[in-house]
Amino acid sequence: MTKKILFLGAAPSQIPPIEYAKSQGYYVITCDYLPENPGQKLADEYYNVSTTDKEAVLAVARKLEIDGIAAYASDPAAPTAAYVAEQMGLPGNPYDSVLTLARKDLFRSFLKEHGFNVPRSESFYNLSEAKQWLDEISVPAFIKPVDSSGSKGVTEIHHKEQLDQAFAYALKYSREKKVVVEEKIVKQGYQVAGDGFVVDGELAFRCWADEHFDTLCNGLVPIGQTFPTSHAENLLEEAHRETQRLLSLLNMKSGALNFDFLFSEDGKFYFLELGPRNGGCLIPEVVRYATGIDLIKATVDSALGLDCSYVKQTSVKGFWSSYMIHSVSDGNFDHLEISERAAEMVVEQSLYAAVGDEVRQYSGSNDTLGMMILQYPNMDTMLDMVDNMEHDIRVAIKS
Repeated sequence: MTKKILFLGAAPSQIPPIEYAKSQGYYVITCDYLPENPGQKLADEYYNVSTTDKEAVLAVARKLEIDGIAAYASDPAAPTAAYVAEQMGLPGNPYDSVLTLARKDLFRSFLKEHGFNVPRSESFYNLSEAKQWLDEISVPAFIKPVDSSGSKGVTEIHHKEQLDQAFAYALKYSREKKVVVEEKIVKQGYQVAGDGFVVDGELAFRCWADEHFDTLCNGLVPIGQTFPTSHAENLLEEAHRETQRLLSLLNMKSGALNFDFLFSEDGKFYFLELGPRNGGCLIPEVVRYATGIDLIKATVDSALGLDCSYVKQTSVKGFWSSYMIHSVSDGNFDHLEISERAAEMVVEQSLYAAVGDEVRQYSGSNDTLGMMILQYPNMDTMLDMVDNMEHDIRVAIKS
């Protein structure tokens, strides 16, 4: 019998596992509320169902008698996938645990309860209570939706008067209509991103990267990740231990993880997020180039209950980055400028924008105009280029 796998979401960034599943001869079904998303064209069947409507997705899954379900690179869809797997006895992780990881308010409460380092953080449905809490923690502070992804709806405020606007902005991107107000931890070095993979309850693999932001437009939305991370090994070992402790407490059994964490100035490890899914921003693709470990294949295999013992810790070979092509201002797309030295380092490139398309200043992953993977000669060149990429890769617009 041909195995049937249901993918939640069919956006451009979610195509790789669909293509892998098709290459293996599996019967592919997609659910997505956007019929024009390109993954639908690759699927054997498509259902116009929101990936966050867990009962509707469960009804589709039961009707089709699926063998596995995957929410690739999607925080909002991850709890739905866990719910369906739990209800149908399919491979997956506990629904409550996945929901805890996917919701910022639940995650912060869980970390605090179990003695992890955690910023002072509370979540609110109404602005007046949020103001009282901000008086307690003061500024700078982060204001963010409890349940968005891709850095959508996030603001860093430096004056208490900015809370009203930041709170309203966060609400726009929250399905729960609930907002996190959190102190800012001063970090050492770069924030850390990257992906990992759980096999039989163990963090079998993790590939961490330095996360980069573009202060010319929005300093809160990642524009690229550089592999390997520049942090010291003893700090990374602490991050591994704390991640394993968290996974064990949550009884997480298998599948992909997407990391966001930092080390404070005094060397303490802080989770920012631990997404129960693969990273976007081409992270799995870069990981495959850098280590030979294919987390796209592993995600599909894991969803179908197949052996994933081939996922083993491997160090990064060479110097690699993803890069999100973006505009630093509003206007209409004209062309992409790439310097001579950068052109030699580009390994993969995809551009979604066409001449004349309206483009917005980069303020969330939904403003990405294309993606690249680059390989560099050494760490110093890589960090310098990605931190100052406007000198090498620039979106030219007509205002």
